[in-house]
Amino acid sequence: MRVEIWSDIACPWCYVGKARFGKALAAFPHRDQVEVVHRSFELDPGRAKGDVQPVLTMLTRKYGMSEAQAQAGEDNLGAQAAAEGLDYRTRDRDHGNTFDLHRLLHLAKERGRQDELIQILYRANFAEERSLFSEGDERLVELAVEAGLDAGAVREVLADPAAYADEVRADEREAAELGATGVPFFVLDRAYGVSGAQPAEVFAEALTRAWGDRSPLTLIDEGGAEACGPDGCAVPQN
Repeated sequence: MRVEIWSDIACPWCYVGKARFGKALAAFPHRDQVEVVHRSFELDPGRAKGDVQPVLTMLTRKYGMSEAQAQAGEDNLGAQAAAEGLDYRTRDRDHGNTFDLHRLLHLAKERGRQDELIQILYRANFAEERSLFSEGDERLVELAVEAGLDAGAVREVLADPAAYADEVRADEREAAELGATGVPFFVLDRAYGVSGAQPAEVFAEALTRAWGDRSPLTLIDEGGAEACGPDGCAVPQN
């Protein structure tokens, strides 16, 4: 069975949702027969590569909220992440364009290191003090090498804006065709779709149903779980 996950490194609910899905998959009896593929979805595709700003600044400008409200939302997200065993820096994070990250994830897929790289990129963006966006390409090379990729191959991709660009755009078109308006968006064997950072129990149910049943794509939505879309990310209220 194949599980495709549309996500963006800038999406906090994708970070949390991946952890919740991982818990469900670890307990799934047929986990060794499940292939997980990460697909591209940019939340902010119009942002220039060099346009990096603090997350709080981005939130206040996009939503018209106060800095205190934006910080409260980040604190709540940090608590949600901590409940899944994830580190999450609620202050002084940056926000930027993720197109190069998606291109590198396609390189990593070819080399069999995609899951390793996406986890490292999430960690770098949400848990580490160093910015994922403001230190230039060598920061990305460093992280990709940690994931097991060859530094020379990574530099070649970053130096060529066309490398894997078509693959990223194809993923994004396919997400739209499947009806994904936000991320994370999980598609199980092209039979079931799970939208948002659902609880692990919902993912477990979806895995079981997809394993035993082949049908047209059916959306499993347990009351509008948190997700990120073109207009931003849902903020937890408690």
